[in-house]
Amino acid sequence: MPDGMPRVGAGKFARDRRRGVSRNRGAVVQSLTFSFRPKLLDTLKGYTREEFFRDLNAGLTVGVVALPLALAFGISSVADPRAGLYTAIVAGFLISLLGGTRVCIGGPTGAFIGIVYGVYAQYGMANLTLCTILAGLMLLAMGWAKLGGLIKYIPYPVTGGFTAGIALIILSSQFKDLLGIGLAEGEKVPAEFVLKMIFLAKHLGSINVLSIGLAAVSMVIIFGWPARWQRFLPGSIAAMIFGTLAVVIGHLDTRFGVATVGSTFGAIPQSLPPLTLPSINWMELPALFRPAFTIAMLAAIESLLCAVVADGMIDDRHDSNQELVAQGIANIGSGLLGGIPATGAIARTATNVRNGARTPVAGLIHAVVLLGIVLVAAPLATNIPLATLGGVLVNVALRMGEWHNFRRVTRWPRGDALVFLLTFALTVLFDLTFAVEVGLLLAAAMFIHRIASTTQLIAADTRETSDSAQNRMEGKEIPKGVVTFRLVGAFLFGAADKLETGLKRLSERPRVLILRMQDVLAIDATGLNALEEIQEKWESYGTKILISGAHTQPLMAMSQAGLVEKWGAENFCENLDAALHRAGEILSQPPASKPAASHRKA
Repeated sequence: MPDGMPRVGAGKFARDRRRGVSRNRGAVVQSLTFSFRPKLLDTLKGYTREEFFRDLNAGLTVGVVALPLALAFGISSVADPRAGLYTAIVAGFLISLLGGTRVCIGGPTGAFIGIVYGVYAQYGMANLTLCTILAGLMLLAMGWAKLGGLIKYIPYPVTGGFTAGIALIILSSQFKDLLGIGLAEGEKVPAEFVLKMIFLAKHLGSINVLSIGLAAVSMVIIFGWPARWQRFLPGSIAAMIFGTLAVVIGHLDTRFGVATVGSTFGAIPQSLPPLTLPSINWMELPALFRPAFTIAMLAAIESLLCAVVADGMIDDRHDSNQELVAQGIANIGSGLLGGIPATGAIARTATNVRNGARTPVAGLIHAVVLLGIVLVAAPLATNIPLATLGGVLVNVALRMGEWHNFRRVTRWPRGDALVFLLTFALTVLFDLTFAVEVGLLLAAAMFIHRIASTTQLIAADTRETSDSAQNRMEGKEIPKGVVTFRLVGAFLFGAADKLETGLKRLSERPRVLILRMQDVLAIDATGLNALEEIQEKWESYGTKILISGAHTQPLMAMSQAGLVEKWGAENFCENLDAALHRAGEILSQPPASKPAASHRKA
């Protein structure tokens, strides 16, 4: 056991507890108080001209990179490129202004496409806007409650499973535009994966060969673009320029029916929309909390994963709670200005860092660049072919899917592999909310099983060792009428029955039973209840139970549950030596009279 782990004896337990309360009260109050301090305030101290020009270069580059992504995410999520642009501008600016990281870029991401399109298809744009604002309020509450650190406890098989599922959903959502399939007026592609595949299969007769050609060339440009050119002209922008020129020069939209942003969605306004409060349908509001919570959790997970990646790239440390607050404000702002949910974007953040960014100023510049494009060049965006934007999203999906996990899954523990595959399948076939719920429940059940399997009840002998001489059996003589057992592991609800099962193996009941708990680091209510039931049962047999070497958490828990007071503080001993001394005192006393057999518990 770790030498530094605190263990206290019952004699000084009350004194230490009083001191601990007084000593820690200030620290506890401070730890529960959220301090609103964006990273931007820290980075502006001593901000230099050289740093500004590095941030300027990075912001210009990321702004250009974000343009086709914003358009594509808006189209795939709510069939409106303007929503993606507004989100990238408003949320991107607010996340950099108020966030807890130096270089993260915020905006719409591929991770949201499945859940956002599902809400949009089922409830409409007005309710999606309300969902986005509700999610923002939830993120605010999570940040103020300092829950940022809890996100890391979501198991990797769950996040990996739904990430791969989202990537497949993004791929499937692009087939219509990649193939140039035209839809009749009022006709929509179903949101469900299986129905979507059936729908597209039925419409294969209406594919547009030129759209397929544009998509193919666009993807060749994106995937084959030389890395050394990415800094000056990203592959996605080069593909967008190619597709737009092909449409304009060849009149592919009017002559050959190639779908473009303008022909499908109309012109993009050269301004931001007015601030609009959402209309609330109180009958539908309860049904929106579940998808809103999913959006909030996904935004929290993605943004904090992005922050961790950014920390590794620039050797920094982010403030997770400040980042959640910024994400909350950004999503509220996005919803009020006609946008969609936003979070941290890992690919754009990596591009930001690779182009020299070291402060949030680069993120602010990226948002201003996008705003400038909307104000100046919005009419040109109407000629961008949807097949090219579909190629951009295919690149996003292939990069985010982490497909190597499907090769690794055969080497994972069987339970983790099951969680990963089940979360992936449920994300694709049903929805992200259901997939995460089932994945977390299954992962939690496996965790409980693993913890329970590590908890043991050992009949102590001289061969076992301990961390101190006072707790080792070596050289000690156990008096007749005394039995010792050593509990090892966390004594939680998945393992509490092991104690009673192990004690049933005793051939005769001793006068003193010493439970050595120096290897028990945690106990919960079920463990406390098991101890209490065992103590009552064995006391009816005339056996006194002693607790030896309990760590602080188990001893505090037993005290708060009233066990120390009920059993007597003298029966909670600091180590094995003290427990054997106490056992000798009990043995020197005449045995307590046992109740009649008919009154004993079975």
